Formats: sequence, structure tokens, C-alpha cells
Amino acid sequence: MLGFLLKVGDGSATPVYATVAGLRTTMLSIAGEQVAITNKDSGGWRELLSGAGTRSVSVAGSGVFTGSAAEARLKANALAGTLDDYRLSFASGETMQGRFLLTKLDYSGDFNGERAYTLALESSGQVVSL
Repeated sequence: MLGFLLKVGDGSATPVYATVAGLRTTMLSIAGEQVAITNKDSGGWRELLSGAGTRSVSVAGSGVFTGSAAEARLKANALAGTLDDYRLSFASGETMQGRFLLTKLDYSGDFNGERAYTLALESSGQVVSL
């Protein structure tokens, strides 16, 4: 099971992170674009260039809206199209952090139940594993 806490920075130069409360499901995808360097000397096999191409990290999650300050920051970022600092904290103690754009924020609910949300983040620049 891949579980992590999603945290959003406070906008300062050295961000202080607040946990996005209420997340029930999370998803992390790390992608790398391939650059083929296959040539006549490749013996009929494809060859790829190590370290080349564009790398990206995508994060998605869904949960129950709790009205936290971190959720309000997410909504403000979504409305403004603002990049912000985010941190993923895994149960193993590993963390990943970088700047992300909140590309999707959906709210749903029914008349007498919980208010749920889903979100999607896309990395901008380097994401580091600490």
C-alpha cells in the first residue's frame, strides 16, 4: 500500500508545511521521457540515452473536506493557478518535495453527507527525495 501525507507550504522562502487533512486515497506517478539513440551499430536493438528527456511527478488524491487552512490554501492555489511548495511524507520516513501546480480540484457531496474532494498536482522543476 502506497500511503503518504500531502503537505502544502505556507508561501515563505523557507516553507513551513501543513498537512492537507482528510485525504483517504493517494496516488504518485513518476514519469520519464525516453530519448532514443538507436543507430546502425545498435544491432537491431533500441538504445536509450540515460539521464535525458523530461521527468515529471504527478500526485492525485481524494478525501473528505475538513475546512482546514491547508485546504483553503489549495483552493486559493487552484483559483489563481499558482505554483506552490508541496511535500509528500511516506510511512517509511522518506519525503519528496518540490513545486507543483494544482491542476484539478473537484468538490462533491450530497445533501446530508460529507463533502468530498479530489485533487491532481503536476510537478514544475526538480522534485527531490530526502
